[in-house]
Amino acid sequence: MNLKHLLFAGGALLGATAAQAGGFQLTLAGQKNNGMGGVGTGLALDQAAMFYNPGALAMVRERGVQIGVNATLARQAFRAQYGGTERQLDNTVSTPFNFYAGFGPTEGKWKAGIGVYTPFGSRLDYNDNWEGRTSLTSIDLKSIFVQPTVSYALTDQLSVGAGLVVFAAGSVNLQRDIQDPAQGSIELDGKADTKFGWNAGVYFKPSDKFSLGISHRSKMDAVVSGGDVIISGVNASLANRFAARKFDVTLPLPATTTIGFGLMPTEKLTLGFDVNYATWSRYQELVFTFDAPINGQTVSRSRREYQDALTFRLGGQYQVTDALTVRLGGAFDETPVKDGFVTPETPDNDRLTATAGVSYKFGERFGIDVSAQYVNIAKRSQTQEDLLNNGVANDRVAGTYKTVAVVPGFGLNYNF
Repeated sequence: MNLKHLLFAGGALLGATAAQAGGFQLTLAGQKNNGMGGVGTGLALDQAAMFYNPGALAMVRERGVQIGVNATLARQAFRAQYGGTERQLDNTVSTPFNFYAGFGPTEGKWKAGIGVYTPFGSRLDYNDNWEGRTSLTSIDLKSIFVQPTVSYALTDQLSVGAGLVVFAAGSVNLQRDIQDPAQGSIELDGKADTKFGWNAGVYFKPSDKFSLGISHRSKMDAVVSGGDVIISGVNASLANRFAARKFDVTLPLPATTTIGFGLMPTEKLTLGFDVNYATWSRYQELVFTFDAPINGQTVSRSRREYQDALTFRLGGQYQVTDALTVRLGGAFDETPVKDGFVTPETPDNDRLTATAGVSYKFGERFGIDVSAQYVNIAKRSQTQEDLLNNGVANDRVAGTYKTVAVVPGFGLNYNF
């Protein structure tokens, strides 16, 4: 087995961790925002402002607690370059969640809060005997981030805020087959180390009709130390070539900067527009270190050569009655993955997203939020010639990928 096949699947380990764009990643940090195309940097909608723009939290009128959960129902297909059966992934569901609690004096200048959210998490299961089975057969990825936040209103129009971003918990399990003559399978199972970053923002609302926000989320390294390498079913005569039992890997995650605008043409209508820039170019290669050789190697490198990417989001909400608010939105994400570098764990391309949502308030304190997203990732093809020209033919699969996802979400909120 070429060790690069192990690296290839290993990119799934943490490869979709960015909170904004790129990889198989959906932005699902706030239920109201989900229904508005994911906008939020230039708005102060609710307690989820601490994720989108900590500076806006001080301008959120209510103190409150809110919780939301989403179900990502993804469907992915692959067809090899030279034809054959179209391979469909088994149906998979992951359930990203978010929780926020915001506190502070009713008429005061400051607000504080805590957020707990899952900016990434996915599960993919390829069918048996698919062409890339020596690279990946399944992946189960989970994470939990925690963010304490403080925000302060410098004036009635200008506020600032910052949060400590804690990668509190993460785990991965990925599997793939070993190619002949060794046969068998390899499983990587590990937990991510706790890491720290930060999120800061400024919010400015010069009038009742317009608002502006800028936020920045720091870069962060996601690290798995001492993960387990589980090898099974290998031919006995070749078992000594697969001696590794532990692995370490570090993935550089991008910094993201977002500018957001809010327009309020009437008291009932709110519009938002966000532009996000993610510095994915810091992810140029993936390096694995093993405690013992796999096919004679203890260290191997896989080229990624990601490039920086932009995301554009547009959304709006309309208050139909005192209790009922409806939302619509959309987004366009540029892929950070260059042509000829597509991998099965993140068969990414430019994507279009359509969203809708509705909220209903039961009295002054309690409400529910419902959202839905449809994500269409453009078809992506790469040929064997592309892979050879890029020098990655040993750890990529030539063919065409197509992915779509439907993401319903539901949330509860209580103001006090």
